[in-house]
Amino acid sequence: MRSIELFAGAGGLALGSSFAGFKHEAVIEWDKDACNTIRENQRRGINPVKHWPAVVPTDVTEFDFSKINDGVDLISGGVPCQPWSLGGKHKGFDDERNLFPEVVKIVRQLRPKAILIENVKGLTRKVFTNYYEYIKHQLRYPEIAQKPRESWSDHLRRLERHHTSGSAEGLHYHLVARLVNAADFGIPQRRERVFIVAFRSDLGIEWTFPKETHSQDALLHDQFVSQNYWERHEVPKRQRGVPPRWDSRVNALKSSLFPPSELPWRTVGDAISNLPDPLDPKNHDKVLNHSHNPGARSYPGHTGSPMDEPSKTLKAGVHGVPGGENTLAHSNGKVRYFTVREAARIQTFPDNYVFDSSWTESMRQIGNAVPVKLAEIVSKHIAGQLRNVERLTSA
Repeated sequence: MRSIELFAGAGGLALGSSFAGFKHEAVIEWDKDACNTIRENQRRGINPVKHWPAVVPTDVTEFDFSKINDGVDLISGGVPCQPWSLGGKHKGFDDERNLFPEVVKIVRQLRPKAILIENVKGLTRKVFTNYYEYIKHQLRYPEIAQKPRESWSDHLRRLERHHTSGSAEGLHYHLVARLVNAADFGIPQRRERVFIVAFRSDLGIEWTFPKETHSQDALLHDQFVSQNYWERHEVPKRQRGVPPRWDSRVNALKSSLFPPSELPWRTVGDAISNLPDPLDPKNHDKVLNHSHNPGARSYPGHTGSPMDEPSKTLKAGVHGVPGGENTLAHSNGKVRYFTVREAARIQTFPDNYVFDSSWTESMRQIGNAVPVKLAEIVSKHIAGQLRNVERLTSA
């Protein structure tokens, strides 16, 4: 299946869709450091990146999409999040980095069978409610273009009239938007992101977002009811006390006849505990990108992630990497920065995937990425639907 990857960054979403069976015909990213990360992994022959075409170091507004042959199956991308991010300047649709209109133009031109877009939770904030609806309606009806001097709000009204008319004429997509917590899908990180998935209407696909496979209740049961978690991690009994904030939920789990049906949320410990201690100089060259970065500190509102919970959301930051967010918080109160490899594991990048930049730049790329495994899960569901249509039409 043929795909186009927009806003590729360090390659998180592109890796996930590759693992799901999509073959990228173009990988586009304007940031030179992120391009260098992809190129370095291609140079090293890392699967599946070595099979990608050369990354195109340009903005999507400058790329000539007429070079792409008809019949694209998927357009995917993590549209730049800074206009909507809680940590950004909150300029939204007035931000020059708002590239959703460009995505709509690309969809209009290439008419892909499916669309996969990821963005930050901030897009769903009340202040952006109408513009979020506008984004979704534009993707549903990409041929109903904004007219010269027409405001986006007037364009939205025109799209709403078309939507309520029930007309099925022209290029039309059936769209599902969902706010997703990555931890609910086995990612060792509490990371809430918006996913927008759309299928071309002529395909007749009925789709819903994949069902969650992991839960916090299952983790609490694993830790404080069966206590299997502590056995796996060889934690002494004296360190297994229930945090006060979970007393009522743990008591309810203990009194329940049936354990949770989901798998436990994966924790920082699940992700990184088998890595050597980066504070020991003897271990610095044993694992790729696993050197200690000194100077971590914790301060109010920016505390580190405990070992036995999913990490807090890894962040890239507007003015560099936030000091307190991308840290590991030990039970004794001490904190240290995650190494690049630990952060990459939390974002489920393969262990052989290299980040060949400074700690700050590598963490920026990792913090901006889509978790690879989550991208793979969603992309596999999309691929499965497209293959079903292909089988039916060729039967």
